[in-house]
Amino acid sequence: MRLELDSGACQGHGRCYSLSPALFDADEEGHSVLLAAEVPVGEEPSATDAVQSCPEEAIALHD
Repeated sequence: MRLELDSGACQGHGRCYSLSPALFDADEEGHSVLLAAEVPVGEEPSATDAVQSCPEEAIALHD
């Protein structure tokens, strides 16, 4: 699985890095930063949660 982040669409709600700290972090303004595009084994559920929780739909998950 591979994550894609549209950083221009991110508004900095912080849900992704709260739900999936192994895959996302925040920049100095609170906007999401992708830490790992390739989802490690065991992180699939948290990646899916992050995608589903983003109000701007700025995160996509691809097989």
